[in-house]
Amino acid sequence: MGELADFVTTEFAALADPEAALHMAAYMKSEMPFWGIKSPQRVPVLRAVVKGFPPTDEVAYRISVRELWDLPHREDKYAAIHYARAFKQHHTPAMLDLFECMVRDGAWWDFVDDIASNLVGATWLRFREEVSPIMDAWITDDDMWIRRSAILGQLKHRDALDEARLFRYCRDQASDTEFFIRKAIGWALRQHAYVNPDGVRAFLDEMGDRLSGLSRREAAKHL
Repeated sequence: MGELADFVTTEFAALADPEAALHMAAYMKSEMPFWGIKSPQRVPVLRAVVKGFPPTDEVAYRISVRELWDLPHREDKYAAIHYARAFKQHHTPAMLDLFECMVRDGAWWDFVDDIASNLVGATWLRFREEVSPIMDAWITDDDMWIRRSAILGQLKHRDALDEARLFRYCRDQASDTEFFIRKAIGWALRQHAYVNPDGVRAFLDEMGDRLSGLSRREAAKHL
């Protein structure tokens, strides 16, 4: 175990609450163990991690993120995502394979949504020309969580969002019966509706019943 992983393990072990861990695992429907540490309690540890273990370069960043991600508890992986988010200079196309690995391995909404919107999405916003073709491949991937990530990747792009690409992704995935894809479509459209409500209304009209009821309800919540 590296120094970073050892620090996080020691700090989290001191805060562990076995009873809370059982409740948290039940809520998340997770077989992965929890330490039982709620978010506010984790904050001082995460601050110390970011301050005390800054990566010296791209290689060190990748190693540190993996070191935390490979620890066994769910909060450890939350720490990995927090650490990865903190160093925005490393949100580059070269790191997309790392973020992709985290999505595939995490394979649940609590990990995937954070990675998609704050790591993949941040990289996509900064490097649109390089990342867009990669997202075009993700939206056709066999892994549902990768497809969800492509849909949610522009969640925070606001005026910079590529509307045609978002609508194409939603159109292409409209027939998918998977709850997490249908929910993602609705969420992404709802978020974009804050920027271009008329465009989202027109898209909903165009799609009609080809969009699931869940996607339509989510998309139209604030229209």
